[in-house]
Amino acid sequence: MNGTVTVLDRGAVRIHSYMSPADTFHVTTQLIETPARLIAIDAQLLPAYADEVVAYAKGLGKPMDRLIVTHAHPDHYNGAARFGVPVHALAEVTEQIIARGDSHLPTGQVIPLTEFTPKVALTPGTEVLDGVPFVFEAVSGGEAADELLVKLPEQGVLIAQDLVYNDVHLYLGNNDITGWRQAVDALASESGYDTILAGHGAPAGPEIYDAVRRYLDDARELLGDDGDAYKKAIVDRYPAHAGPFIIDIANGSLFPAAG
Repeated sequence: MNGTVTVLDRGAVRIHSYMSPADTFHVTTQLIETPARLIAIDAQLLPAYADEVVAYAKGLGKPMDRLIVTHAHPDHYNGAARFGVPVHALAEVTEQIIARGDSHLPTGQVIPLTEFTPKVALTPGTEVLDGVPFVFEAVSGGEAADELLVKLPEQGVLIAQDLVYNDVHLYLGNNDITGWRQAVDALASESGYDTILAGHGAPAGPEIYDAVRRYLDDARELLGDDGDAYKKAIVDRYPAHAGPFIIDIANGSLFPAAG
């Protein structure tokens, strides 16, 4: 396996957090194992890494119930077809995925829109699966225009996905540092959650919020009108962070005239 898996045991629930290698900026897929089923959250950038998740999931010996896509960025939905289960997403996220169209990988491979378009509209609220409450909340603004937050209150687990990165450079292409900062402030005000699952990087504790806020504040300070200068400055400030290529992708949106 090229990726790594962190297993968190929470009694009736086990969480298997798959993290891709650095070449795809440590993007994560969360496998939530309840007494009778598996629920997958996010589907990887490269189909090959989605295949690793699916192979690992088969080894758990329980049927996969669904795949939930949290937001409309290709690194979280490209591999959806490999899971072979219904794809759920907020209606707004589905609209944004459709608007983006086919996905073009750096390798030149094209993944047709039909392979990853969510078919099941996810409604915010609480759904109880195998006796386990899942709380679904919609968040607007920040890393993406709309994102899904998933909470497991009885297990003390908050699945933030791309509202939180752990030791990986942040994607600022949505150009909403203020909205992202507000979203993280709201998460930090939540009580009862000692485990935070990031969309990029390993599982963490609530201390991750301060790390993300610090990066956002630094980005606001350093982000001028020159994408190359910004990249150098933020990488110099966070030399150990993975995924500097994320900055190039974001800069394509932040500085389109330079592309």
